[in-house]
Amino acid sequence: MNELPENQRLRRQIEEILVGKTITGVFNATKPHKFLFWFGDPLSYNKLLTGRRIESSESYGMFVDLLTDEHTKISVGDGTNLRYGTITKKVPDSYQLLLTLDDNSYLVFSAGMFGFIAAYDGIYDEMYYQKSRNSISPLTDDFDERYFDELFAKSKSTLSAKLFLATEQRIPGIGNGVLQDILFNAGVNPKRQLKSLSDAEKSAMFRSVKTTLKEMTAGGGRDTETDLFGNKGGYKTILSKNTVNTPCPVCGNIIVKEAFSGGAIYYCPSCQKM
Repeated sequence: MNELPENQRLRRQIEEILVGKTITGVFNATKPHKFLFWFGDPLSYNKLLTGRRIESSESYGMFVDLLTDEHTKISVGDGTNLRYGTITKKVPDSYQLLLTLDDNSYLVFSAGMFGFIAAYDGIYDEMYYQKSRNSISPLTDDFDERYFDELFAKSKSTLSAKLFLATEQRIPGIGNGVLQDILFNAGVNPKRQLKSLSDAEKSAMFRSVKTTLKEMTAGGGRDTETDLFGNKGGYKTILSKNTVNTPCPVCGNIIVKEAFSGGAIYYCPSCQKM
């Protein structure tokens, strides 16, 4: 699932490829998805979006915005994938939303396990969107150690390191994907409770949030996720489905995968001790 680094890449690609194009058609879902959360009535999107020109893009945490003229926006996030192609080639058969553009190209929206799609000319009041938009991004200088310490102090001491980073969008854009390498680089086991962490470990977590996300973003996202053209990101993950049961690059021990708190965790038993 796309998280902060991948969404930053999508924002850049939209700016480079889609800006200036006009939406000529809106096609509704060929495959309904019960865990895709729409804003408003998707059947009204044709009237709202047809004729709109894409002017820019923004990204906040787990969300990416396409801004068009007439103050109309399309927001996508948390599990929704975007793909761009030309109509001269085969258009995907299965999608939740498809936009045709005035240069014989298209933009298709599809959801994985779940997703969010919103088209609107007012305010998108979805809770997590607003939280992402109004929070401090870890890619900015304003996200400093003092701010991180405040987030830490406001959280239950019994929370695991994983849940601290990945739930309630305390740090918008961090999910169960990017947190794996963040915690590895900090030397913290994802199952460790916050109250068990020393000041040095807490500081290491902060530094890793900053440096790991910066490296992932600079690399164009992780090698487990794909971009607007279906190409994988250039950041090589240390801990992911790609590396489970392989030797740890630091100590040589085998990377393990476990189920924990409603999802999978990956870690090195030697570098990330309990």
